[in-house]
Amino acid sequence: MVAISVETELDAPPEVVWSDVRNLSSHVEWMHDAESIWFTSTTTEGVGTMFDCETKVGPIRLTDVMEITEWVDNERMGVRHSGIVTGEGVFTLTPIHGSKTLFSWTEELHFPWFFGGKLGEPVGGVILKMIWKRNLQNLANRYRNGAVVT
Repeated sequence: MVAISVETELDAPPEVVWSDVRNLSSHVEWMHDAESIWFTSTTTEGVGTMFDCETKVGPIRLTDVMEITEWVDNERMGVRHSGIVTGEGVFTLTPIHGSKTLFSWTEELHFPWFFGGKLGEPVGGVILKMIWKRNLQNLANRYRNGAVVT
């Protein structure tokens, strides 16, 4: 298992950030590694929502099979990965400085043997952390550039 944590400060209050990230389909707009999302459940938000995310990391493409496991409006969204890569993750939104949000993203993932298994997890963790830092920069830019109205 590899543990990955990244965070950033966003120029919007948690309610605004939540109204943006609760729309799971919009994650492809700011997640560099997420190419498309399609829902496999009848719901598109809340606990129990299931979806597949076509993911690309360098030359590697895979379908990330996910289910929302936690949903606390304006605070937390948890996910379980049950595809090729397995594990759990969570987005946490914490109010700071009055009208800003600390957005934290943590994951604990297991890689299959053909991605190096336990031996490949440290390298995969470093690569994913770099990608997710970029993703959070993209998310922060949505608020700086007015793509999401605050």
